[in-house]
Parts: sequence; structure tokens; C-alpha cells
Amino acid sequence: MNDVTLILNALERGDDGAVERLLPAVYQELRQLAAHKLSHERPGHTLQATALVHEAYIRLVGSDPQGFKSRSYFFGAAAEAMRRILIESARRKQRLRHGGNHQKVDLIPDDLASAVLGGN
Repeated sequence: MNDVTLILNALERGDDGAVERLLPAVYQELRQLAAHKLSHERPGHTLQATALVHEAYIRLVGSDPQGFKSRSYFFGAAAEAMRRILIESARRKQRLRHGGNHQKVDLIPDDLASAVLGGN
């Protein structure tokens, strides 16, 4: 059994120190996974690999750490979390890009004419 699996087993048993030991043990691989996921995104994507790793890690072991059966199950869950984060980010940008913050206002022809002509 490797170190990551031992830490995951300790996490499942409720060992509070396992959460602190897990990130350093998996960080480099999560970073590579994040870089791979981001390489498939459009150019100009604003989310960085480090932020993606941290957000995914928080989702996986945040306030209520889940039990992970194995190392491969953990990395599969991390890949899925990263994918969901990227989808949420794209959806959020799409909403803003297409007027998500704007409110629809009806124009009255008289108001429009006076605004163009410089009236009140």
C-alpha cells in the first residue's frame, strides 16, 4: 500500500491529521491533472491550475471529508470535481457575457427621441 492509500484510510477512520498530510502527498499529481484539464480549455481561460487544484481539494475533503476506497478512486473524484468546476466557470462567464447582470428596460418612443435630440 502506498502513502496516499494509507492517508486515505486514516481519513476514512476519522484521523484529523490525515487531512493535513493528504494535500502534500497528492499535490503534484493534482497539479498535473489540473494542467491537463486546462489544456483542453479555450485560450484566455482565467482559471489557473493552482486555483483549480485548491477548489477541487476543498470540495473533496472540505468540511465533510468523504471516504475514498483507493488512490485511483480519489484521483477519479478529483478529476470529476475539476471538470465540474470548469463547467461552472464556463457557465458563469457565459451568463455574464450574454447580459446576465443586465435588466431589461422598455423604451418609450418619446423618451428615446428626446434623449437622442438632447431633451430632458
